[in-house]
Amino acid sequence: MFQGSIVALITPFKNGEVDYESLAKLIEFHINNGTDAILVCGTTGESPTLTFEEHEKVIEEAVKIAKGRIKIIAGTGANATHEAIELSTHAQKVGADACLLVVPYYNKPTQEGLYRHFKAVAEEVSIPIILYNIPSRTGVEIAPETIYKLAKEHEHIVGSKESTPNMDRISEIKKLMGENFTILSGDDSLTLPMMALGAKGVISVANNVMPKEVKMLVDFALKGDFKKAREMHYYLYDLFKVLFIETNPIPVKTACWAMGMCEKEFRLPMCEMKPENEKKLLSVLKSYNIPLVVQHE
Repeated sequence: MFQGSIVALITPFKNGEVDYESLAKLIEFHINNGTDAILVCGTTGESPTLTFEEHEKVIEEAVKIAKGRIKIIAGTGANATHEAIELSTHAQKVGADACLLVVPYYNKPTQEGLYRHFKAVAEEVSIPIILYNIPSRTGVEIAPETIYKLAKEHEHIVGSKESTPNMDRISEIKKLMGENFTILSGDDSLTLPMMALGAKGVISVANNVMPKEVKMLVDFALKGDFKKAREMHYYLYDLFKVLFIETNPIPVKTACWAMGMCEKEFRLPMCEMKPENEKKLLSVLKSYNIPLVVQHE
């Protein structure tokens, strides 16, 4: 079961290329800080701006770097089913532990289209699949009933990442799916309420920056100690919010740069933060006593 504190890892760039040396350092950082699993090539990993070849190589390199010490989940979703199949089969071939498949974006398929899309991918791979519902980016939700139908037919569809403030949806999925299906929060500030409803963890942006503390929040909730989990939630709340002061992953990559973990390099249409927002971000990081290599530019 994939549960706990899972990092939605940034993809470091240097001089226009993927920086594999920094990628290795980031993975070691999470192994050393107790993160439960690593997601590469997700939204936070700037997957829309990676070439197909880069996308596959990042997954392959992450698996090689991890050497079985931490689970690697590969973001392999696409808005074209044949591309999602190609990325997913490649991830399985190179040894990824699971695939994260986002709801197809922009083309807004019907529920029948979503069912056929995920079914087609599930028939081509045997590693665990986590579905990814993020309607603010995709323009369409996968219905709980569609999730139920897919998971009933394909036992390796094991969970869903839910990036939605709709807690009724979480209750509906939990009631339908029971304990053998894992719900993961896709939004740091919603981790606590989702876990109170039965989610098993988070695929987190914030644990790029404070992995030990995010894991503490999740571990308290998994143990049922919601008093301590709530204390951690409020302690981390300012970080959760400032990391979305501009479009993810711009703030979190800027934070990682300030911590000396990567270059502050994006690919268009992603670009650097407004100076006033970067100043606000650095101020919040300092308030947590996070050692910063870069104070300002």
